[in-house]
Amino acid sequence: MPLICTVRDCHEPLAHHERGLACPRGHSFDIAKSGYVNLLQPNDRRSKKPGDTAAAVAARRRLHDRGVTAPLLEAIGALAGIDRDDLVLDVGCGDGFYLGTIALKTGCEAHGIDISVPAIDAAARRYPECEWVVGNADRFLPYADETFSRVLSITARMNVSEIRRVARDDGLLLVAIPAPDDLVELRGASRDRVSRTLAEFGTAFTLIEQRRASTVADLDRDAVHDVLLSIYRPRSIEQVRPARVTFSLDLLLFAPR
Repeated sequence: MPLICTVRDCHEPLAHHERGLACPRGHSFDIAKSGYVNLLQPNDRRSKKPGDTAAAVAARRRLHDRGVTAPLLEAIGALAGIDRDDLVLDVGCGDGFYLGTIALKTGCEAHGIDISVPAIDAAARRYPECEWVVGNADRFLPYADETFSRVLSITARMNVSEIRRVARDDGLLLVAIPAPDDLVELRGASRDRVSRTLAEFGTAFTLIEQRRASTVADLDRDAVHDVLLSIYRPRSIEQVRPARVTFSLDLLLFAPR
């Protein structure tokens, strides 16, 4: 499936050449050694290193590898209903854990986009069978109209107009947002985000199902430290204690209008 050039006012299809990708207007993009392509334009950055830091990415990867988020993955996979015939996009995919694991299990064709180079590099190294792109999903999704039968946004980006543009009319969108009790032991109860999310997506999508996925894990000091790193609340390891921690997501399944 061809990607689309992200240079402003171009948006021509990209084709492979010996060193990477190029569009008919001569804009070219290199493919990294780990296999991802960086389509992020300089004017699409708000900082020199946007998105998740390498430390946050590594912390989340360790939590995933401990199995802490496995129940959330299972709930996401069950509600999304992805099979091998699906073409799937994960918008704001992070280190690729959810998309990459679902792709390995189902055999679907999987594509992930995130603004963080460390996150996409980690995804490409762990899940080379998927396509990974560095890009600003808030500005533009570098894919053709009505491409994907499933779109995922897991605690990530919510560019409603772009997501609707690349979703097939007969496709589905799964949005996962932190529930009010997510990490309540570490940061207190948060606001309910469901109403706001429904309002944002309601102009282009219809809600067809809603579920809450929750799990509780007894974490040692290192794991609690990783949770804090992953949510940008770092502390020295000496300040951290073992804890029982709640991980909770509200899952919203939408159909395009």
